[in-house]
Amino acid sequence: MNTNNENTICAIATPVGGAIAIIRISGSNAINITDEIFYTISGKKLIDAKPNTIHYGHIKDNDTTLDEVLVSIFKAPHSYTGEDSVEISCHGSKFILKQTLQLLIKQGCRQALPGEFTQRAFINGKLDLSQAEAVADLIASTNSTTHSIAMGQLRGNFSNDLEKLREQLLKLTSLLELELDFSDHEDLEFADRTQLMELTETIDTKITQLAKSFETGKAIKNGIPVAIIGKTNVGKSTLLNILVGEDKAIVSDIHGTTRDIIEDTTDINGVTFRFIDTAGIRNTTNVIEKIGIELTYKKISESTLILWIIDQMPTDNEINEMLKQCENKKLIVVNNKIDINNITNQLKEKIKNTPIIGISAQNDTNINKLRDTICEIMNIPEINENNTIVTSIRHFEALTAAHDAITRVIEGMKNQLPTDLLTIDLRICLHSLAEITGGEITPDETLSNIFKHFCIGK
Repeated sequence: MNTNNENTICAIATPVGGAIAIIRISGSNAINITDEIFYTISGKKLIDAKPNTIHYGHIKDNDTTLDEVLVSIFKAPHSYTGEDSVEISCHGSKFILKQTLQLLIKQGCRQALPGEFTQRAFINGKLDLSQAEAVADLIASTNSTTHSIAMGQLRGNFSNDLEKLREQLLKLTSLLELELDFSDHEDLEFADRTQLMELTETIDTKITQLAKSFETGKAIKNGIPVAIIGKTNVGKSTLLNILVGEDKAIVSDIHGTTRDIIEDTTDINGVTFRFIDTAGIRNTTNVIEKIGIELTYKKISESTLILWIIDQMPTDNEINEMLKQCENKKLIVVNNKIDINNITNQLKEKIKNTPIIGISAQNDTNINKLRDTICEIMNIPEINENNTIVTSIRHFEALTAAHDAITRVIEGMKNQLPTDLLTIDLRICLHSLAEITGGEITPDETLSNIFKHFCIGK
């Protein structure tokens, strides 16, 4: 993203089509430019206004009044971007918004790029890079859990954890480099090796903990994929419709009705689950249906959780085949149509160490119990704004690099490697963690990749 911080930028900051809209302006000339098109009822100029004040008046194009608006004034450094900023609250008419933007651009503004307001906040030290990314996650949050994770990161929970790690690493590095400075004095040892090892292992434990949280974070952010599988006509589509609360899948007594993969999401206890209705597994000569069955097996491999729907006792071969297909996956066996054929107890004798739930999708029996079991087996921790959960692949890769570096330090200390070699890996660890917050020089390519995914106006 090529930006010029000397430019004053403007953009619509709210979705088009609402009753009220907000236009944001930020930059050294934001107030002066707005003064050229905004006329207060009192006749006072915005340039003379106190910061953090709201002013009533009109947007005018020469003698033509365009709209009746409220204008909010924020003066540097006490604004979202750290620059002089203005927000125009006007009516949400597309015509009004277009004309107002054109007036601002005519007076010297430039249309903002996606994420440019937040990028300026980062450059001006109002947010670090991980907090800036949290802004986009907050906007995109779809449930209470993703909202809590984003809010915690925006408030600096992740940044604080990284800062503590940085302080510990700097202490470790300083002690070792001090030894290097006095390497001619063989009798001097500034750092007790036992204490250094304990500190290093503490750092490694925290980095490992943060990196491991990515699996949970990724699942929560993207939705946990759940494949609904089983033979034809066992009630897979009916169950999908009940779980997501709408008729997404066609329900029919005709075998092989579901041939395409049907997906939809729903929230259970604040976590998004992505349910996938698959083609019924059976022997068939129908070419199209065969393709659907092949896709079913593919979805099994891609899913985290499998719901195996059955309405009659499976054979030992079928059980063994399913357990093989679901190896390294979480599995729930669902005995559907228990009002007709309740085989739950017999199943429990055949299939050990696997949750088995008896339901009737048609009659809505035990569906809530199934939902609770889905949450229990996924073991999603209770998450609030105080938790630090990694959701970004960029953060995970940086943590992985830091972990590799600190692991080499631990191994080096065990093998009594020279101090100068240990400090090299410590520096790599420090650099990797700094990449997350942007504490060191961050390449323009990285910044562009982060902020291009933002919406315009943020």
